[in-house]
Amino acid sequence: MENAHVLGFLTQLSLNNNREWFEANRDNYETARNFFVELVQELINGIALFDPGISGLQAKKCIFRLHRDVRFSKNKSPYKLNFGASMSEGGKKSIFPSYYIHLQPGGQCFIGGGLYHPEAENLKRVRQEIDYNSDHFISIIEDASFKKLFGDIWGDRLKRPPKGYPEDHPQIEYLKFKDYVLLHNLNDDEIIDKDFVKKSLKVYTRIKPFNDFIRAALS
Repeated sequence: MENAHVLGFLTQLSLNNNREWFEANRDNYETARNFFVELVQELINGIALFDPGISGLQAKKCIFRLHRDVRFSKNKSPYKLNFGASMSEGGKKSIFPSYYIHLQPGGQCFIGGGLYHPEAENLKRVRQEIDYNSDHFISIIEDASFKKLFGDIWGDRLKRPPKGYPEDHPQIEYLKFKDYVLLHNLNDDEIIDKDFVKKSLKVYTRIKPFNDFIRAALS
C-alpha cells in the first residue's frame, strides 16, 4: 500500500506545514518520496512501451521539489502539499509535451499530459500547427473516448485572438490557449487501488496522440 503511505504523509503535512514538524518526520517523508520515485519509474517504463521518446528516462529527473520558493509569495508555507512529476523526453524541464502525475489527498489527485507554460516561440509553433492541421487536431480532441477521459483542454487563455489570427478563425478558441493541458481527475481510492498503474497507463495511451501532435509542432 505504498500509495496509501504517500497520501497519508501528505495529509499529515497539510496539517503541519512547518519546518519543525517536517524535520521531526523526515524519515516518513523520505519513505513517502522513495515510494513516489518507484511509482513514477514504473509509469515511465510503462509509457516507454508505447512512447519510445521517454525510454531510459529516470524518475528523479521528472519529480518536482516539495519545497516551495516563498521569496515572492504571500503564502510562506515552506512545503507543497503534493508530489508531482512531469514525464517528458529530457525530464521535467523539457520543451516537449509530457505525461503528468499529481498526488494530493482529499480528491485533488490527477494524471494528465500536454504542454504547460511553453516559451513564446514554442507556443507560436503549436498554434501554427493547429492552424495548418486543424482537421487532425479536431479529430484528436473531439474523439468520444478522449472527451470522456479529459473533457476540454485546460490552460490559461488570451482574451483576444493571438497576433496573426482573425477573430473568425474556425479554431480561434483553441488558438487563444497559452497552455495545452489534459487533466483526468482521480479520487483517493483510485490512487490506492492495486491496479492504479495499469489503469493510468490506459489513460496515458489516450494522451499520446495529443502529445504527438504537439511534439510534431516543436520538432
